[in-house]
Amino acid sequence: MVLIVVAAILSLDQFTKFLAGAALTLNRPLPVIKGIFDLTLVHNRGAAFGILKNQVPFFIFASIVAIYLIYKNLKAHGHNFSYSLALGLILAGAIGNLIDRVIFGYVIDFLDFRIWPVFNVADSAITIGAIMLGWHLLTPNSKLSTPNSHAS
Repeated sequence: MVLIVVAAILSLDQFTKFLAGAALTLNRPLPVIKGIFDLTLVHNRGAAFGILKNQVPFFIFASIVAIYLIYKNLKAHGHNFSYSLALGLILAGAIGNLIDRVIFGYVIDFLDFRIWPVFNVADSAITIGAIMLGWHLLTPNSKLSTPNSHAS
């Protein structure tokens, strides 16, 4: 089931980036909800919030290492759906942004809420997965059970 989620998120990410690249002009906002939400095509050459610009080889290497570690962890704890889902979301996002970096040398961002840096579907998946994982790790009695726990 987690592989289906990964494939769906990855497909949605790549499809929306394709549409953004085809329909939008670089750095020209297209208002969707005036003053609140725009579609703005941005070529992000850094990491989150544009930090460490033009470090593509580093980001490619770090992404490959992260993908490998997440994959190993998924294989080891695949019996726990909620934990695996959190990792699967992070995995899908990491792969989506890695594809951009390898093909273009930058990540395509286009969702612009104007009070936050422009982002994409992959970034959203990573963020949601990281929040789920953080909740899981910080809340022992949460519905996100630990990878080593078993239902009684």
